[in-house]
Amino acid sequence: MDKIVTLERFLEMDHKLTEKLRLPDDRPGLKRLAAFLAHSGDSWFWGLGLVLLWFIGPPKWQPVIQLLLIGILFTALSVLGLKFLIRRPRPEGEWGQIYRRSDPHSFPSGHAARAIMLTMIMLLSGYIWIGIFMLAWSLLVDLSRIGLGVHFLSDILAGTLIGILMGAAAVLII
Repeated sequence: MDKIVTLERFLEMDHKLTEKLRLPDDRPGLKRLAAFLAHSGDSWFWGLGLVLLWFIGPPKWQPVIQLLLIGILFTALSVLGLKFLIRRPRPEGEWGQIYRRSDPHSFPSGHAARAIMLTMIMLLSGYIWIGIFMLAWSLLVDLSRIGLGVHFLSDILAGTLIGILMGAAAVLII
């Protein structure tokens, strides 16, 4: 009977694993790199970049750009809905005050969902090399979000699962 994992025990394990992945304060260079990576998954950054690419890129890219923008929108709506339903507070910390003020809920991670959703769309649309690069980038975004203390490990795992489903659905449905 003591082998059963209760929600309380799961959250305790999640907190412990998350703490082990946090970046130490005495590594400012590593924290700056993590901050850059963490922000590279911001939705406004991707939205602005994709809109710009729509206008300056080759017309043959427009269908996949449109798919990526639609994916960002529907992923954001799904994640926000879950965040306001679950209302799990972010881990304690100082970094990421913009996230803490504008979105105090951590579960699931929108950055993890968005990063892997974009990656899935690229992979499933035939942009394999870009998708492989983005897979590595997604992992770094995820680790940076945990390392800087704005997400728990389970937030990232749930966001990744949502991103996989949203990316696959976008390619199959649209």
